[in-house]
Amino acid sequence: MKSYLLGVWNTIDPIYYTCTRLRYIPEDEHHNTIFRVRLTRYKGSSVVLQDGTVIHKNDVLIKIHLHNVKIINDIQSIKSEMKRAVFIYHMVKRSLPRLAHYVKNHPKNEDIKGIIGITTLHKGVNHLGFEVFSIRNSYYRSYKKLTFLPINLLASTSQQGEPVYLFMSKTDLVTRYAAPN
Repeated sequence: MKSYLLGVWNTIDPIYYTCTRLRYIPEDEHHNTIFRVRLTRYKGSSVVLQDGTVIHKNDVLIKIHLHNVKIINDIQSIKSEMKRAVFIYHMVKRSLPRLAHYVKNHPKNEDIKGIIGITTLHKGVNHLGFEVFSIRNSYYRSYKKLTFLPINLLASTSQQGEPVYLFMSKTDLVTRYAAPN
């Protein structure tokens, strides 16, 4: 059943990709990425990041989406949830330098304040430089929880916690992950 659902998702994913205005980050021979991104205007409550960056409503951010179909295809053979989590952690870690390069060289770099993602898998993300904030709007939080259900079912994960925002300031991202010019 899961392989059938994954096949359906593989078919629908290009449509989702187009409708959500997501873009792939260009890869090179040294860096590949599991992120798909788009510019967005933040609509939540103001947050203050550890480096002092303040994110207000309508600030420009790069919204990151994990390429879930690719991840699920890659982790299908891994049975241990702990090993799956470590595998995904390292996939994200390997993708961050390419994301930093993308943000650093983006035509709207001056307007971008940071990156944002929404996830239910947030253990250990602080080691990567992300900061976790709860989603205060209960309707939006419930909506996101519902949208994560198919992913959690296909990934065979018991990690079905509350969705949260992940933030990282542009300065922190570039300082941590961008290669010097």
